[in-house]
Amino acid sequence: MVFSMNNTHFCILLGGRLKPTERLHRQIAGRRVIAADGGMVHAETLGVQPEVWVGDFDSADPDLQIRHESVPRLKFPADKNATDGELAVEEALARGAGSIVLAGGLGGQSDHIVGHFTLAVGLARRDISVVITSGDEEGYALLPGRMTIDVPAGSRVSILPFCDLSGLTLEGVKWPLKDHHVGLGSSLTLSNEATGPVTIGLGDGYGMAIAYPSGLGLSPMS
Repeated sequence: MVFSMNNTHFCILLGGRLKPTERLHRQIAGRRVIAADGGMVHAETLGVQPEVWVGDFDSADPDLQIRHESVPRLKFPADKNATDGELAVEEALARGAGSIVLAGGLGGQSDHIVGHFTLAVGLARRDISVVITSGDEEGYALLPGRMTIDVPAGSRVSILPFCDLSGLTLEGVKWPLKDHHVGLGSSLTLSNEATGPVTIGLGDGYGMAIAYPSGLGLSPMS
């Protein structure tokens, strides 16, 4: 398989839960793919061929390694200062990534999920676009400025503050806000409902926007 080096759009396969929805297939279409350790298992589910496989391979079972023995590997020692996912992201950046989908970045261990959230915020501060997805749940880094999340009407959308948020504006939702202050720990912005694409404006602060696109078989939350 030939990979276009001019393509700056990447998908990184992580080891969390993944549901192969049509929306996910659209999000990763045409992207260059890097697998992080056990995330390689999702390559078969999604029908993609990674250009490189990164990690210490402690969570990639022998059968998985045999099935994908043709994929070039970057092997790291088990005692290292970064997760396999972060190493895969750094490899994508070294290859010119300007936009990254972290597929399989939700579900599983809470420490890794929160680590992916902070990784996404850090990348957004470097002007790298990031979407974290499990196929039926998505995460977007929230920084000062405006952004639009293209989700169907009826989708559940939450804003998770990582510090006090000021000047928060929500449009395209059942319960909109205008230049609102949201303190750290507030549940005010949990479980809103999209009426179409959601536009978020923020004056100061940072956090994550979490979306559950409608029509993907999710149960409503209180």
